[in-house]
Amino acid sequence: MFWGVGLAAAIAQAIDLPFQFYPNCVDDLLSSNQVCNATLSPPERAAALVAALTPEEKLQNIISKSLGAPRIGLPAYNWWSEALHGVAYAPGTQFWQGDGPFNSSTSFPMPLLMAASFDDELLEKVAEVIGIEGRAFGNAGFSGLDYWTPNVNPFKDPRWGRGSETPGEDILLVKRYAAAMIKGLEGPVPEEERRVVATCKHYAANDFEDWNGATRHNFNAKISLQDMAEYYFMPFQQCVRDSRVGSIMCAYNAVNGVPSCASPYMLQTILREHWNWTEHSNYITSDCEAVLDVSLNHKYAATNAEGTAISFEAGMDTSCEYEGSSDIPGAWSQGLLKESTVDRALLRLYEGIIRAGYFGGNRSLYSSLGWEDVNKPAAQQLALQAAVDGTVLLKNDGTLPLSSLLDKSNVKKVALIGFWSDARDKLRGGYSGTAAFLHTPAYAARQLNIPFTTASGPVLHDDLASNQSWTTNALAAAKEADYILYFGGLDTSAAGETKDRYDLNWPGAQLSLINLLSTLNKPLIILQMGDQLDNTPLLSNPKINAILWANWPGQDGGTAVMQLITGIKSPAGRLPVTQYPSNFTDLVPMTDMALRPSPGNSNLGRTYRWYQTPVQPFGFGLHYARFSASFGKFPGKIDIDEVLEKCNNQYPDTCPLPLLLVTVHNTGNRTSDYVALAFVSAPGVGPAPHPIKTLAAFTRLRGIEPKEKRQGELEWNLGNLARHDEQGNTVIYPGKYEVLLDEPTKARFTFELNNEGVVLDRWPAPPPGDEPPAL
Repeated sequence: MFWGVGLAAAIAQAIDLPFQFYPNCVDDLLSSNQVCNATLSPPERAAALVAALTPEEKLQNIISKSLGAPRIGLPAYNWWSEALHGVAYAPGTQFWQGDGPFNSSTSFPMPLLMAASFDDELLEKVAEVIGIEGRAFGNAGFSGLDYWTPNVNPFKDPRWGRGSETPGEDILLVKRYAAAMIKGLEGPVPEEERRVVATCKHYAANDFEDWNGATRHNFNAKISLQDMAEYYFMPFQQCVRDSRVGSIMCAYNAVNGVPSCASPYMLQTILREHWNWTEHSNYITSDCEAVLDVSLNHKYAATNAEGTAISFEAGMDTSCEYEGSSDIPGAWSQGLLKESTVDRALLRLYEGIIRAGYFGGNRSLYSSLGWEDVNKPAAQQLALQAAVDGTVLLKNDGTLPLSSLLDKSNVKKVALIGFWSDARDKLRGGYSGTAAFLHTPAYAARQLNIPFTTASGPVLHDDLASNQSWTTNALAAAKEADYILYFGGLDTSAAGETKDRYDLNWPGAQLSLINLLSTLNKPLIILQMGDQLDNTPLLSNPKINAILWANWPGQDGGTAVMQLITGIKSPAGRLPVTQYPSNFTDLVPMTDMALRPSPGNSNLGRTYRWYQTPVQPFGFGLHYARFSASFGKFPGKIDIDEVLEKCNNQYPDTCPLPLLLVTVHNTGNRTSDYVALAFVSAPGVGPAPHPIKTLAAFTRLRGIEPKEKRQGELEWNLGNLARHDEQGNTVIYPGKYEVLLDEPTKARFTFELNNEGVVLDRWPAPPPGDEPPAL
């Protein structure tokens, strides 16, 4: 770290960038404070620091852009750093401008694509790289030591602008993504020292931006206790109860009438008490400007000062602000904000970064990480692998792979057509930093010595005729080619933070161009960027031979898709979301939060567990290889009481069930990975309505060779079989369960759970006034 102010100032002046400055516990004013005494416990050190602050200094350090206390040598610190899929720009994180150290970071695919790999080990490796690079940036003063990632809001509505920041719609997938990311980011020994502090966001029910006059800043999410406990809050249970994450971000929206950042029920009753997230180092930040929303947009408080005090008293510890949006001085001067509450917040905040080595100097466990640890060859290879492993093959009539493109004795030429065929700026997605490189499909084709021509094309345009060059250039490129690769879909202008989509159709100009290219009687492959669209027109057109969905594939995305196209690699990703038909947007308002079929969602329901007529379902994905799969032996009956008696886990829902054994046989002629998905269906068990099926376990089997039979073990637990009753309680019901392998189903078996129903977790009732409305 830049512990010496002189060196830091010199470098900051050289590149004209704001820097983070770190405490000098060696020979500066702060060194006399016991916060620098490493022999004391973190709570004792934090208490010594807070005790040394004046009331005015305390108030200046419970915002994201905290001012420190120069009087005692405590430097300013910006808590707002981002690292969604690599270290990214934020007020607390900057990049060297031009050539030099810390001018880039590894840019992985967007989380939705990485989650489509269904590979916990891969995700943890990605998070480890991000954590190492994030700490290296922090050590050098280019960022803080806490990062506001991962985003674990489930992606239930395809229109949500930030859906690709998340791992998808399924709770098990989201929970395992959260567990892998937290472990990788924070490091192997968080109880000793965190590599960085991870932050799960946005707590809770934050899954739209701006739709039909409702915005995330004024939206009141009306949620039943059943949906709350089962879906919207469940990822945060993983974060805090099971993974012990360092911090949480409360969301803009209200839940059942109470703003998330002002809700003692959410922040104290559930988060800290029910889930035992009680370590003093755990802190809660608001989303940025959310405190102002409490009064201005939710009208929950009469004044900003009152809303500020309510939020801190409810359990929030710091207010994220662009320039200044809360009214901490007003809350203090009016006697609304107690000093004991401020002290509590500061103790949590500073103990949090004490446990990340902020005051440790060169004694810190991770102090040696530096520029040489950023974007290393292994990280570059991992970014490529993540893009390959997540890409999903949605259609293939046997045309793919185009192995002939690699045959130099019979040279074939391709047309690379579409807006991202050779556009470096399209690969990264949102919340990105500066990548060391961005390799487009055209770049990758050049590296493979494949002759090609390129033509760009429309993005969100409705009318192909509005720019004649799109048609002229595309036809000219296609005329000279043996194969046509169309790189289309959506870019980040279609949706993102503050912007949702209103339809699921392919942009009109793109669809017209695709249809025109399909009349040329040449093999046509679609490479789809961005979020899911209704692919019905492409799936039903026999002259469109194949579709690969690549979301936003990151710094080596072009290489990844060309390796898949040519057969250097084989696709094995699975859809992490449901692909809905376009009329879904006419029938289901974004503001309806019910998951089960209800009048509010035209009795259609949400996610694959309830929605019955997808274009392509959650978990779908084709291969170049051919696979058969079967289950191994499993007990015909399981005694719930016996499982619980043999289990010493603190939380009964985590008690393990017997392993699910699968055998996967590659009957094809290509080596390929295979994702084994185990769903549970129990239509007669417990109260109606019953979900269609629920993902209960999964694993990715790597590198299954032709004719090889590979066995795999899928771990699961009582919680994976349990459901939630109308009070939010987690209940395991007796009865017959059917386990289904893969999507579509390749194998199945049934077993029976004996005994009476058991409540595994009793959900706390909300206080009077916070109850969910009748839905």
